[in-house]
Amino acid sequence: MNHRRPLPFLLVAATLAAALTACAAPTPMATSTPSQTSSAHADNGPALPPAISASQVATLPAATYDAVIPGLLAAPTTPEVRTTARVAFDTAVYGADFATPVAHIPARDFLGGSTVVVPIQTKGKWSLVLTPSRQQLPSAATTAKPAPAQTAAWVPTASLLPVAELTRSIRISTSKQTLSIVDEHGTATKTFPVGVGTADTPTPTGTGYLQARYLDPAQGQDEHRIQLTSLHATAADEPYGGTDGGLIGIHFQSTARGAVSHGCIRLSADAIAAVDALPLGTGVTITD
Repeated sequence: MNHRRPLPFLLVAATLAAALTACAAPTPMATSTPSQTSSAHADNGPALPPAISASQVATLPAATYDAVIPGLLAAPTTPEVRTTARVAFDTAVYGADFATPVAHIPARDFLGGSTVVVPIQTKGKWSLVLTPSRQQLPSAATTAKPAPAQTAAWVPTASLLPVAELTRSIRISTSKQTLSIVDEHGTATKTFPVGVGTADTPTPTGTGYLQARYLDPAQGQDEHRIQLTSLHATAADEPYGGTDGGLIGIHFQSTARGAVSHGCIRLSADAIAAVDALPLGTGVTITD
């Protein structure tokens, strides 16, 4: 399964997103970065940069599922995903220098809903958030600089609107070919067999999160929603032959065991229902 939004779906989603964004548009005075109002103390981390306008933010690339943005950071190997948040308006994100904006998080995702933001670390007035974009394509990777499956970026914490605490996460083992739903104590409460990537199109390892879900009858998914993660394939740019940058999905498939996919995770009906019941933002950790 390709897990792509067919063109008609994208057009509908784009129209819906535009309409909803217009309804929730910020006032002209809104900016994407809170300005620094006092000198930073030594324990407050890097100083916040000067505020930039909404029009300046609009010129930055959008950190979406199909974008490749070199200024993004490789995410930490084992981040803790504990909370979810959103942004009230399109918000600039920063790389390692904390000074130059490299992209922006759209307030609305491609489905027209609020974009899910997952903070994993704080440094003074900054929060490190996971993003659903690539840093680079696997075809451009080197031994010294591999293409990460998951990216991250820094955002002023004041730009985040907390949504919920997370008490469960998803753990996937490609060698055992299992998916477990784990509670806050690290105990697996449910475990299901799954299908994973083949040797030529392996499922990547790393920690991301559930960023969106939707039905797509064009892909035979008119009953069980596709669960899109923020992780991307690391062995090939487009192992599915599509245009989503190798995005990894979790989806229903009648054949849901063995090394059978292009990198995505295939689940039975009861397993996908269990994942579908989890909130967006839920952490997804894939190991060998």
